[in-house]
Amino acid sequence: QVQLVESGGGLVQAGGSLRLSCAASGSMFSRSDMGWYRQAPGKQRELVADITNGGTTYYVDSVKGRFTISRDNAKNTVYLQMNSLKPEDTGVYYCYSYRGIGSWGLGTQVTVSS
Repeated sequence: QVQLVESGGGLVQAGGSLRLSCAASGSMFSRSDMGWYRQAPGKQRELVADITNGGTTYYVDSVKGRFTISRDNAKNTVYLQMNSLKPEDTGVYYCYSYRGIGSWGLGTQVTVSS
């Protein structure tokens, strides 16, 4: 099973930026589709963006034009660049590997103040 470790969360004012990173273990990263999910307080976990092993990306409508998902296969890392952050972006952000039965990281907190 893939081990995933997120980093880069924090507290930021509305309009600010953060870059999340997710470091993955194992040798199969380059063949794995990867995603970023988030869970706001009292809400279900939702997909924010994902990227295939070929680099095709998907974004939920609420983050299009503001967030960018990318990957560096040499570093076994997937990134989420978040710009123009809004208070409604607050939540715990989780990295997910779609490979096999799927693997979750422990998450990183993002808090956007108004």
